[in-house]
Formats: sequence, C-alpha cells, structure tokens
Amino acid sequence: MNEPRPPRALITGITGQDGSYLAEFLLAKGYEVHGIIRRSSSFNTERLNHIYQDPHESSRRLHLHYGDLTDASCLRDILTKCLPNEVYNLGAQSHVRVSFDQPVYTVSADAIGTLMLLEAIREVKLPIRFYQASSSEMFGKVVETPQRETTPFHPRSPYACAKVYSYWQVVNYREAYGMFACNGILFNHESPRRGETFVTRKVTRAATRIKLGLQPKLYLGNMDAKRDWGFAGDYVEAMWLMLQQPQAEDFVIATGQTYSVRHWVELCFGMLGLDYRQFTATDERYMRPSEVDLLLGDSSKACRVLGWKPKVNLEQLARMMLDHDMELAEQEKLIQSHRRRNSGASR
Repeated sequence: MNEPRPPRALITGITGQDGSYLAEFLLAKGYEVHGIIRRSSSFNTERLNHIYQDPHESSRRLHLHYGDLTDASCLRDILTKCLPNEVYNLGAQSHVRVSFDQPVYTVSADAIGTLMLLEAIREVKLPIRFYQASSSEMFGKVVETPQRETTPFHPRSPYACAKVYSYWQVVNYREAYGMFACNGILFNHESPRRGETFVTRKVTRAATRIKLGLQPKLYLGNMDAKRDWGFAGDYVEAMWLMLQQPQAEDFVIATGQTYSVRHWVELCFGMLGLDYRQFTATDERYMRPSEVDLLLGDSSKACRVLGWKPKVNLEQLARMMLDHDMELAEQEKLIQSHRRRNSGASR
C-alpha cells in the first residue's frame, strides 16, 4: 500500500534569510520542499548548507531548481514538475537603499516577478495556496500609528512601490480568479542570517569586529529612523499559518514595539562593553533620498486569527546575532594572525 504523499512547498528566494528559515520549518513539519535559485557562476546556498549536511532524511526532501521570476515558461515548467500544494514568493531585490540605485531591476524582480508567478499558477490550474512576501515599507510615510491591515499605503522607495504593486496583484488574483492568495505584511525581521548590508547585521558585524580590533569605526545613515524589529525564525511560522486557514486573508506580522537605529546600535555595542559614540559616525552615502521615519505594526489580527505571537524579543535577537558574529570575527582574527606569522617566517 502506497504511503500518502507528503505536502509539497515551492519557495522562491529560498537561499535568502527567510527562505532558509522557512525551508527548515517546513522540513520539520514533514514537507517536501522545492526552491528556485538563479543560475550564476557561483553557488549561493550557504544558508542551506546545514540542511544538506544533516544526516537525517529531511535533507533528501529538499530540492533546488534553476529558474527566474521573470521567466514565465520556466515558472510554469517548475510548477508542473513539482506539483506544489503551497507556493511562498520570497524572491526579491530586498534592499531598500539599493532600490534607489537599481529601480528598474528592483521593479522587474519584485513587481513583475510576482505577476509572472501568479499568472503561471493560474495557467497550470493547480489548487495551489500562494503566499506573497509584502513589506511594512509599503506604509512609508505613515498616516496612522500603529500600522494595521487597513492602513493606507504611501511607499517611499522603488522597492516599496514594487511591493505595493505585488500586494494589489495578489488581491486581484484572489478576487478575480478565486485563487487562495494572501499577503503577509511583515515588519522588519532579522537574524544571524541577515545580509551584512542590512543595518541590524551591519551593526552586529561591525561591533564584534571593533571589539577585536579588526575595524576602527562604523558609518551609518539615519540613526533616528524607528523600526519594529522581530526574529525571522518567528515570522516564517506566520507565513505557514496563513496558508493553513479556511480562507485567504492578508495579515500584518510585527512585534508591536518600535526602536530607533540608535537604540539598536547602543544595545549591541553595550552588550560588548563598548560606548557606541566612540566608534560610530553618520555618512550621507547611506541616507535615502526619501526616508521612512517610523514603522510600528499592529499584529492583533494575526494573534486573533492565526494564534501567532513573536517569541524572541529585541535583547534576545541582539545576543543571538552578536554571538554568531563574534565567532566570525574570532575566525577572521585567527586567520589574520596566521597570515602575519607566515609572512614573517617567509622573510
């Protein structure tokens, strides 16, 4: 007698921070997980390597496929091959400051890519549940605080504009075609797997390097901007919960607390016994042409409907990221000392 097929999920952006945590989460729930990665001259799967090295059978339930969100025929082929029950669209150019420098690429990946995927799902006529990674940046110049599902959008970057486009396409496909498609409006969520150009990780990386004498100073943009920061590992659970509901809805996912960049810097440097004022300075190069001053999410709907609440607070998040980056800094210092010794011995 054949065993029942495990549920299947397809994740775009699986090599990113959220994608790797979501893959872990779904594998632990018995899913077969498929991910789309872009073909390039080098592999960018560092965040997934620990899954492949896992001796348990979960690693055999992870499959990667070359593809691109802007290639419609490729998306249809992957959907037909994988036959997923759920699709999580996490693929994007997700750096807000970079979107000002590369607006066309950002819109192509973050807006048109979503439309391509939605249309591919509609064309293959499979009963797929679709999750769209929407962003708190869509609120931009906020008209109310805290921001909730009914708060109007006022995007202030090419990235945010592209995300607003995707948000409304998801709503359109849900209403026009009866597709189970929902938006998760996630506020800032961080982790040790966050890219090093994002401000939280930039700070923890620099603080640990400064502590070990590997870096003299940290340069930042607007330190007075306030954000609602949570842990990425908590937020991927909310993504999954959205697709388990009887009907598709949109949800704000946030901690309900906001802190300035300056507070984050002071917290992280303070945990290492450093006075941040001695080691930080502002640099105009990191300023946005139009700033988002305050983001604070109200996730009461997610709490009520999904039963979701964040588990990791800001201090725990900072400690988690600092511990990880201190290990990296110690490895870097060890390598440097080896090089100096070898250099001296060769003279």
